[in-house]
Amino acid sequence: MKAAVADTLESLESYRLKDVDMPVAGPGQVLIEVAACGVGYVDSLVALGRYQVKPPLPHTPGQEVAGTVEAVGEGVTHVAPGDRVMTMTAKGFAEYAVAAAPMVVKLPAALSFAEGASLPLNYITAMHALKDRGAVAEGETVLVFGAAGGVGSAGIQVAKALGARVIAAASTEEKRAFALAHGADLAIDTSPEGWRDRLKALTEGKGPNVILDPVCGPLFEPAFRSLAWRGRHLVVGFVGGPIPALPSNLTLMKGAALMGVDVRQYLQYETKRAIGDLHQLATWAS
Repeated sequence: MKAAVADTLESLESYRLKDVDMPVAGPGQVLIEVAACGVGYVDSLVALGRYQVKPPLPHTPGQEVAGTVEAVGEGVTHVAPGDRVMTMTAKGFAEYAVAAAPMVVKLPAALSFAEGASLPLNYITAMHALKDRGAVAEGETVLVFGAAGGVGSAGIQVAKALGARVIAAASTEEKRAFALAHGADLAIDTSPEGWRDRLKALTEGKGPNVILDPVCGPLFEPAFRSLAWRGRHLVVGFVGGPIPALPSNLTLMKGAALMGVDVRQYLQYETKRAIGDLHQLATWAS
């Protein structure tokens, strides 16, 4: 079969389509004929060796897959050959991929393969952040940074599904329009001058209850300072540059929480819960 493979992580140009051995579904595994594979910011980091965990070489990227079950290993009963499915696994940029059976979920008939491949990583991240870590309640206000990005746009939709009011923060008019089109109630630019006053005006002086932050850029501290009482600032990533610091006394003054969101460890330690999230997302999306 064909797969995208690189023997070095020096550049994206290192990746070539190569003939590789077809994977086999072992016990508790599912072999999937790949129809679509998600592509996200993390994929580019991993592909270039810039992520926290460097992949072994040779490397085939791809973490989100949708396709048709080709074969199942011993003990797998919830899917069968011919089923349309979606999953998170490794080496997704290939004609076939093997996934652990618990991570394989049937794709609703209303969803395309491309839509199914877009759900697992960004949307489970958003669900884990907002529903689990942030405990977003109906009627609360959620501020979403990077609102036109993968996690950001997923966060907008998940927050709305949870009954929240959403303010999208993005750097350009085009990105803010994108966020509004995807369900945000309001949008705010990220120019620093007067930013806290503008945010205060959008929240009737109260501040947001929850911040979904995959950026953690220059507005990290001003955003935390703007939180409402008992607010939750959810740290998802650091695409905004150097990792920022925060005076610890702010958590005391705000009665607020700074929370980390690591979807890799969530999938590892709370697999059943994560799969439940994926089922819920599939229901919402269909």
